[in-house]
Amino acid sequence: MSYHIRVAREEDAAALLEIYAPYVLETAITFEYDVPSAEEFAGRIRHTLERYPYLVAEDESGELLGYAYASLFHARPAYDWAVETSIYVRKTGRRQGIGRALYQALEDALRAQGILNLNACVAYPAEEDAHLTCDSVRFHEHLGYTMVGRFHACGYKFNTWYDMVWLEKSIAPHLTHQPPMKTFQEVLRGRPLL
Repeated sequence: MSYHIRVAREEDAAALLEIYAPYVLETAITFEYDVPSAEEFAGRIRHTLERYPYLVAEDESGELLGYAYASLFHARPAYDWAVETSIYVRKTGRRQGIGRALYQALEDALRAQGILNLNACVAYPAEEDAHLTCDSVRFHEHLGYTMVGRFHACGYKFNTWYDMVWLEKSIAPHLTHQPPMKTFQEVLRGRPLL
């Protein structure tokens, strides 16, 4: 399968919702209950791109196969060098390297911003079921994330209580005099990343 990674655009919202909606409606991978509107989703893309990367994998025909983005880990300035990462791949495109390629491009963009810590908040089942497996944790661990915390029975969906775990990955050295991070827009102005 041939595809390339590019920066998401607001007009991608409807196509990205086609990828995201089954996760909302059929899984506990996201704890969101209702599929957002295309307008709301476009707003999420716009808001994310003000500070962080929001990337899509697109095949040669223009079909979007998946997306990954970073978001604020915590609002206080001392957390500027840490982000939360998220990824969703079209169900028919899973296990084909798309997720790995998206996360690698996301890491490259975040490293260019001066981000040091990647954090992933992942739903986790006490026992795997039809709505949630441990695949997301295994995916992150395969890419070098380590589990650092578990919250028990904190998410309720499909009449089931699910745990939530945090995984982390460091992608650059932590310095005594750490330079300020840049916004994704500042990085894009300096050089094309994708």
